[in-house]
Amino acid sequence: MFMQFKRFSILFSLVFLTLISSLTYASTPEILTVQHKNDIKVVYDINQNDMEAGIGKGLYYVRGLIEAYKNQKIPLKQVHISIVLHGAAGYWLVNDETYQAVTGNPFDENPNKKVISELLGYGVSVEMCHVTMKAHHWTASNLLPGVKMVFDAYTRMIDLQMQGYSYIKF
Repeated sequence: MFMQFKRFSILFSLVFLTLISSLTYASTPEILTVQHKNDIKVVYDINQNDMEAGIGKGLYYVRGLIEAYKNQKIPLKQVHISIVLHGAAGYWLVNDETYQAVTGNPFDENPNKKVISELLGYGVSVEMCHVTMKAHHWTASNLLPGVKMVFDAYTRMIDLQMQGYSYIKF
C-alpha cells in the first residue's frame, strides 16, 4: 500500500508540474517589436567615462541598438544615429598618441577606435564637442578619422531633438 501511495504521489507530482509548466509557457506574452520602421532618429548624449566590455559604455550600447534594429529586420539606412561626446568621455575619440598623453601610459592604445570605426561604417555620426576639445587643447589632428567636431554638445543635441531625434543619455 505504501508503494502504491508513493507511485501515485510521484505520478501526481509529474502531472502537476507538466500542467504548471504548460500554463506558464502559454501565458508568456508576445515579444513586441518596433512599429516605427522608417526614418528612425536617435541622438546619444555621452559624457560619462564609464566602461563596458573594455570600451566606452555609451559606444557599447550604441552598437547594441544597431544590432537590435538589424535583428528586427530594420534596414540600417532607415536608422540615423548621432552620438555627441563631451566632458569626461571626450578622450574616447582621440588618436593613440593623444590617448597615451591623457592616460599617462606610452603603451596605451585607444580601445574605442575599433568600435568607432565600426559605427562610422554603419553610418553613425560620431561627434566631438569643440568646447571639450578646447578645454584639453586638442585640435582636429588629435581626433580619430571620421569624427566630426560640433560647436558645443548642448546646442547640437537641442538642434537634433528639434529635428525629431529621440534623446538617450549616457
